[in-house]
Amino acid sequence: MLIACCCFSTKLYAQIPRIPEASSTQTIIQDFGLGKVTITYSRPNVKDRKIFGGIIPYGEVWRTGANAATTITFTEKVIIEGNAVPAGTYSLFSIPNKNEWTIILNKVVKQWGAYSYKQDQDFLRFTIKPIHVSEKRETFTMAFVNSTTKSTDLVLVWDKTAAYIHMETDDDAKITANIDELMKGDRKPYYFNAIQYYYENNKDVDKALGWVYEAEKIEPKGPWYKLWESRLLLRKGDKAGAIAAAEAGIALAKADKDEEYERLNQEALDHAKE
Repeated sequence: MLIACCCFSTKLYAQIPRIPEASSTQTIIQDFGLGKVTITYSRPNVKDRKIFGGIIPYGEVWRTGANAATTITFTEKVIIEGNAVPAGTYSLFSIPNKNEWTIILNKVVKQWGAYSYKQDQDFLRFTIKPIHVSEKRETFTMAFVNSTTKSTDLVLVWDKTAAYIHMETDDDAKITANIDELMKGDRKPYYFNAIQYYYENNKDVDKALGWVYEAEKIEPKGPWYKLWESRLLLRKGDKAGAIAAAEAGIALAKADKDEEYERLNQEALDHAKE
């Protein structure tokens, strides 16, 4: 009986033979504001062919990849090239031309290629300018670059052409409310991120400094809070205070053999002395 069970188990979990796709599939996920952006697409190769204006004709709708149409999913509302886009999943089509691309978000997902594409199902169309790049990219690639808590760029690169799509979040009010709520309880786990968010988004300097001073009382040997103290004081115009905070941060970092924060506090010191 035991032998029979083992044989059954082996057959059950045996791999099913498969053949790889010529254009491999990739999924990329980017944290963005309070949500995420997920893109699934297939990646064709150049293979010594002329790409744009060749196998991808100018002026025709392209699946923005190979095989199934590319999909893009937003878990929160975003702003793409100035256009508000609700959370959801869309097909990402494009119409390449030599000097301008039309980018399309279509409401119908799970399409094979652009064969069943219908313009009346478009949610959004906008145009961007492609650029020439000197380094050839053999495999069609999508990537998120220049990413912050508030914005990111989706870059599409193939052969020697690149196109950038700018995205922004509209989460500031919600994030600020979340910070306020978290600060009502045990603040220790949230000081660093709250201070950083306020600094990077040019919010209330005095409020952020208040959190810095509270955090320093809890972690007096933390060079990271001296770094934020220096940056925030310099933003207020207190150069002397910024210099003193950075110098204290350098001393704390050296005592803890923390090379990263020694370097960061040194950069803050140099900036304060400019």
